[in-house]
Amino acid sequence: MLGFGRKVVKYRIPIFILSILLLIPAGIGYINTKVNYDILYYLPDDIETMQGQDILVEQFGTGAYSMLVCEGMENKDVSELRKKLETIDHVEKVVWYDSLMDLSIPLDMLPDKVKNVFNTEDSTLMFIIFDTTTSADETMKAIQDIRSVTGKQCFLSGMSSVVTDTKELADKEVIIYVVIAVLLSALVLGIAMDSFFIPVVFLMSIGMAIVYNLGTNIVQGEISYITKALAAVLQLGVTMDYSIFLWHSYEEQLEVFDDRKEAMAYAIEKTVKSVVGSSMTTVAGFIALCFMSFTLGLDLGVVMAKGVVIGVICCVTVLPSMIMIFDKVLEKTKHRAFLPSMDGISDFITKHYRVFAIVLVLLIVPAYYCQRHADVYYNLDETLPDDLPSSMANKKLQEDFNMGAMHMMLVNSNLPGSDVREMMDEMEQVDGVKAVLGLESLIGSRIPESMIPDSIKEILENDQWELMLIDNEYKVATDEVNEQITELNTILKKYDPSGMLVGEAPCTKDLITITDKDFKVVNAVSILAVFVIIIFVFKSWFLPIVLVAVIEFAIFINLGIPYLAGTTIPFIASIVIGTIQLGSTVDYAIVMTSRYEAERGSGKGKVESIKIAHRANIKSIIVSALSFFAATFGVGLYSNIDMISSLCNLMARGALISMVVVLCVLPSMFMVFDKIICKTSKGFKGGLQSEQK
Repeated sequence: MLGFGRKVVKYRIPIFILSILLLIPAGIGYINTKVNYDILYYLPDDIETMQGQDILVEQFGTGAYSMLVCEGMENKDVSELRKKLETIDHVEKVVWYDSLMDLSIPLDMLPDKVKNVFNTEDSTLMFIIFDTTTSADETMKAIQDIRSVTGKQCFLSGMSSVVTDTKELADKEVIIYVVIAVLLSALVLGIAMDSFFIPVVFLMSIGMAIVYNLGTNIVQGEISYITKALAAVLQLGVTMDYSIFLWHSYEEQLEVFDDRKEAMAYAIEKTVKSVVGSSMTTVAGFIALCFMSFTLGLDLGVVMAKGVVIGVICCVTVLPSMIMIFDKVLEKTKHRAFLPSMDGISDFITKHYRVFAIVLVLLIVPAYYCQRHADVYYNLDETLPDDLPSSMANKKLQEDFNMGAMHMMLVNSNLPGSDVREMMDEMEQVDGVKAVLGLESLIGSRIPESMIPDSIKEILENDQWELMLIDNEYKVATDEVNEQITELNTILKKYDPSGMLVGEAPCTKDLITITDKDFKVVNAVSILAVFVIIIFVFKSWFLPIVLVAVIEFAIFINLGIPYLAGTTIPFIASIVIGTIQLGSTVDYAIVMTSRYEAERGSGKGKVESIKIAHRANIKSIIVSALSFFAATFGVGLYSNIDMISSLCNLMARGALISMVVVLCVLPSMFMVFDKIICKTSKGFKGGLQSEQK
């Protein structure tokens, strides 16, 4: 690797020019990468709810749907509005009273349950059907157009409305996330490093790596808005260590070599060896996300694993080139280190190791219990501020119509009418179900079938399926609606084994089931992957147990805090934070263990080796954790999207907790288990032999 380092130094200017030129295609790729704002899109394609959604699109031309609450409007004005809405591109149909009969015919002609679903004393409800899917660009444009032609007394609800608001808010905030992360990271680096200009060089190099990563996402076709919002911030936080290590290595080599070029060549060699090994655990953590059935994990995992690899490459090519080019500026802006000596703190921790060992024993079980019982939520509109149009519309729908999630049901069109009516009657007895609506609801003593317009029949029935709507008073993702869906499915399958219950609430119920399994799978895969990597790094079967246990203890504390605080976190945070925190902060434990191994293997005693390892690494671990904290904390405070805010808050807090646990608890583990570690680890044999003598 020394030859590689010398070539990087020799071709530093061409490398720097090439790195700038590569920003152009990367920027084009970033701009042209499609972003998906629909979380439910990432459910597996083979589950029944998703198959039902495909049938709605392919056979009924019914992609997304929304409900429009019109408050305090005359019937003739509502009718005019309905006609205007149907002229909007990609609005397939708007269903209201006058879709069934002329306004001159009394409303009482409608069956009571149909009339009550769509009308209250002061409000009426339109059902808007789009010919494109929930998160399609065309649907979101149609949502904006609908809002532009409706007045303040109209409220547009539904999943597409939520997705549209999510897009507008996320697009507005994502640049600010990066600015906040960069400013706070620069502040930490300015205090921690010995040059005022080196933070600028670090951030320029990492910034290029981030742009390369985001630009190459075009190969995937599209990414989720969560991935887009977090990728830059997360990549900045987890790869900053590599830049700090190269700088410190370069400064060490300058004390050995008078030639600055040779010093950098040797610094690159040392950095490649250490950073590649260190990055493996971080990459493994992100790859573990790819094992989720809920493919949002695959989306985030691929982008971030790729980002770490690109970050490593830039760290040993672009960054050293920039340091050499700006060498004179870096020299002129050097200052004394602002961080005080940590030797006193280090000595205190290692001296009182028994106290920290007792803390671990006393807290690990309660911490595990708390993180297992922390409340999570799955209702996607809860991640948005209450003052957004979709949030206000959903609240209005609940208040005026006592309407929660509207279910859709696909029933075999050959099912006898008597069975259909019997099934509908049975379903209407289920708690929370207000009405089951289909052709059978419209065909009654008051309205003969001949009076029902063909346009309505086409919406509700084709040669294979009949589409029915279930009006329900329970909100999405509640225990009540999930129990209701189970009962409705039982009744449906009794009459029609091929029937399907679809819609936001059934999809969310599947989301809960699938992500509960994913949580276990991701945790197991990430722990196993990191465990195996540590085995190979230290050639030890016991050290992986110690290191993983210490970081898992930190994760338990982090995820247990919401339980103690009585707060609820979004479901995705509880799944991904464990593997991200494990993969990105186990490095703190590895770097201290490496020095402990080196000192112990050279023949030094247990206590002396642990003290040297702790003193040597306390500052670098603190700086690393504070850098990760800085990159995520500000975004967590600023973001109005709770999905983003909660993830960033958990990552920021997790970095600090891992730092404290590694600095305080890991040395006590070394003290307690030193003899076992020496016996089961190849690199510690020298220390064991020395003590035996």
